[in-house]
Order: sequence, then structure tokens, then C-alpha cells
Amino acid sequence: MSAQINKVLISDSIDQKCIDILKEAGLSVDVKTKLSKEELLTEIANYDALIIRSATKVTADVIGAATNLKLIGRAGTGVDNVDCKAASDRGIIVMNTPGGNTVSVAEMTAALVVCMARKLPQAHACLAGGVWDKKSFMGNEVMGKTLAIVGLGRIGVETAKRMQAFGMTTVGYDPIVPAEVAEAEGIKFLQLEEIWPIADYITLHVPLVPATKGMINTAVFGKCKKGVCILNCARGGVVDEGDLLMALQSGQCGGAAIDSFTTEPLKDFTLVKHPNVIGLPHLGASTHEAQTRVAVDIAQQIVDFRNGLRLFGAVNAPHLGEALKPYGLPYVALGKALGALVSLYTTGMSAISITCYGECLKTVCSYIGSAVIVGFLSQQTGVDVNMINACNKGKEACVQVQVENKECVDHHGQIKLEFVSGSGQVFVLSGFVSSHGPMLCMLDGSKLVSTLSNNVVILQCNTKELLNVIGLLSSGNGRVLSYTSAEAAGGADEKCVCVLRSTHTAATVRETLRDTGVLVGTVDL
Repeated sequence: MSAQINKVLISDSIDQKCIDILKEAGLSVDVKTKLSKEELLTEIANYDALIIRSATKVTADVIGAATNLKLIGRAGTGVDNVDCKAASDRGIIVMNTPGGNTVSVAEMTAALVVCMARKLPQAHACLAGGVWDKKSFMGNEVMGKTLAIVGLGRIGVETAKRMQAFGMTTVGYDPIVPAEVAEAEGIKFLQLEEIWPIADYITLHVPLVPATKGMINTAVFGKCKKGVCILNCARGGVVDEGDLLMALQSGQCGGAAIDSFTTEPLKDFTLVKHPNVIGLPHLGASTHEAQTRVAVDIAQQIVDFRNGLRLFGAVNAPHLGEALKPYGLPYVALGKALGALVSLYTTGMSAISITCYGECLKTVCSYIGSAVIVGFLSQQTGVDVNMINACNKGKEACVQVQVENKECVDHHGQIKLEFVSGSGQVFVLSGFVSSHGPMLCMLDGSKLVSTLSNNVVILQCNTKELLNVIGLLSSGNGRVLSYTSAEAAGGADEKCVCVLRSTHTAATVRETLRDTGVLVGTVDL
């Protein structure tokens, strides 16, 4: 799985190393910064990939105009400036560089904790104003205090390491990271309701999603210690800034350090003018090292994906990372092939049940459903579907996929699809991956083995009719590559399921076998 990425547009300022890596890989690169929205709408149709930082806004209408775009690369972590849903619907990968900013943001968070504790920015401002005043800036040590970290990804963990060196107790919460992983980093894992009453400092390292929007608010302040300090070096909007100002004014919040605001650039400066607030213009990643790192990372990630080596940082299709690995690719092909065969028996359904048998297929469960949907919907005209937008397109087509992993010695390594066909009967087909690629091992309840490649023809016929079909498809420019049939209990005259592979196209096969009365269907794989 790779993409035909040849032309890249870079619309924001970026380190030269990014451009160099892309060009060395043979890509054509244009750097056009400070484009107006109208200019971007005009330009974007000419490119396969777009690289941005935080300035360019990739809205739904920009994505709509990007007729050739396969990938949007964000040199940084946050993708708030990209309409990820619109990109997913179009089958466009949105890629970020999750590790590039880690050290810079963690270092700045640590610095802000100390600055708040010792009131250093305020003291400097006073001195710069010509006043020597020691008494007004009595601070506190951070040693022995409790730092609560909400979001235990890379940045959260690196922040913990730095503040542990200052003697702080670190506690934290993350809805995804297991408790034992946090404990291994010296972070006591607690639920949010347990964190609020014990925290002296709360630092947020979470994305802006519905569950985190305004997560620090008046209700939370009411559960915290009086004088608790808040840090937001994550995304604007995770702190309710109006509630924060009220908590500062009442003294319930003793200080705040804000690097990410709900509206940027900032227009209302009321919050940052409060004497206990340190406000920064989104500087978390603003180090020379971080900017070089994210530039190199995004370029290398794009080159790797283009060359089919790996997919890393796909925020709207995380399962594709596994699918792109050498082990995963044959199973993607198998899923697509099985999905295509399903389309021969029904044009629409409520659900497909997929069972992956064996411990060896556990990781396959994360992407096999998308592969089956791609195979099924790709046989319908007018549906532009790929592994990125498969789930969305499946929902639009009322195709629901359920995937489970089971142990079964008799079916180990097999993937089974079960669905209700157009005639109302329960239909089952199964396949597996061999050294020859995707294989079919059961069709319509009949056991048979066939390679799933080239043009696959499904027949319901007896031996004489099968031989006639082979003769018809062996004349002209095409030939039959292989054929197999289920065992017929009634002998050669009994009709049974047969699978045949040819070098023809599906359209040619349909025309050639139109009057035979034995063709169930045919697909090109």
C-alpha cells in the first residue's frame, strides 16, 4: 500500500531540510507561502501532497478543490487547522509528526511551573519598569508539591520526568494509556475525580476533542485546592478561559500559564493581563531543534509512505500503520478480494460479520473491516473508496461491519465472512493467506481452494458446463489460468460451485458467458 505522490506543495515556512529530503527522493516540490484562501483553492488541484504548519487552514472547500490530493502533512502535532472529517471522506491521509515537538513542549512546561512558583516573569516586568521590589514576589518551592498531568502521551511523560527531578510528586490520567505504563514512568495513575482535590499544579497535554473541550471549568475548580495552578501548553479550548478568569479573580486559582488560546491570534487580552497569568503566543514548539525535527520527520514520513515502506502519524487512519507492514499487506488484499466476492451475491446489506481465527490475526482485526468494505463498494459504480474513507463510505451505504477474533484449531489463520445475501439466505465465505497470496477456501458453504487474483469467475455448473466455459474463455485473446470446483455428491451431472481464474476482464467474461446460464458473477482483483 503506497500512494502516487509526485508533486508536493509546501504552503507554510519550513526548514530547508524538509525540501531537501523530498527532492532527494525524486519528488517535485513547490514552496508557496502566505497564499490567500482563493490562491490555495486554485493551486491545490495541481498537487498530490500538501505540507503545512499552523498558518494554512485546510478547510472543507480547500479539500473539495484538491482533486489529486492524497496526503496532508502537518509539520507538528496539532491538526486543528485541518478539516479531518472532510479529508477522511475524500480518502486523504492527514499526517502529523507526534514526536517532533515533545522535548521543546516538555521543557517549556517545566519552565512555566517554576516561573509560576517563583513569579519570575512578574518580577522581571517590575524591575524592567524601574522598580526594585523584593517583597511583592515571595514565591514557593515546587519540591514536595503535586503535579497532575492530564494526558500521558510523549509530552506528558517527558514533563513528568523533568518535574520528578525537581522533587515533585507526579500523578496523572489518560483514557488510553494503561495504569501500569504510567506507574513505570513514576506517575501515579488516578481518575480525574481523584486528581482534582490533591493537585497543586495541573498541566494539560490533550487534544481538543468534544470530551476535552472546556474540561477545566468552574465545576472542576470547585473540586480543587484553593490556589491551584493551571498550565495549558496543549490546545486552545481545553480550558474554559472565562471560568479560569473568574477563578483567578476569586483566588480559587492561584496562577495560570497559557500557551494555547481558544482564539489565535489573541484578540481579548483581559485574561493575560491578570497579574497571576503568564501568557505566551503559542511558543511550545518554537525552538530551532523542534522545527528542524518536525520538518525532517514529515518529509521522511511522506517518502516512506510513497515508497510503501511504512505509514506513521496518520491521525485519521491509525489502523493503516499495521496494514502497511509486510505482514499486513496480504491480508488487506484478502479482505478486498472477499469483499468483492460478497458484492456478487448482494448489492446491499445491514451487516457483515467477520471472524479472524487465531492469535496470529489479532492485529489484522484493526483493518480487515475497512479492506472488506473497500472490496465490496469498489464493485459499485460511482463509489470512490479506499482504506482511509472505507468506514465513512460504509456507513453511507448502510454497510455495517463487525469484527471479532476467535481461537479455533480447525480454522486457524482463516478469515470468515458471514452475511445475508440478496435472496435472504445466510451466506458464508472464507479465505486465508499463503505464500501464493490471498486464497479462497470456502464459498457458499462449499469447500474449495483457489487463488484470489486476476479475473475471478464464479459459476454454478456441472462438469460438462464447466468444460464448455473453459473452452469459451480459452478462445480469442484470453486464457484460463486455473479452475477448481466443490465436490459434487451426485456425480459429474450435478451442479456445484466452481471458481475459475482468467486473463480476461470481468466485462469480457460477462459478455462471453451471457447465454450459458451458469455465471454467478465475476470480479477483477
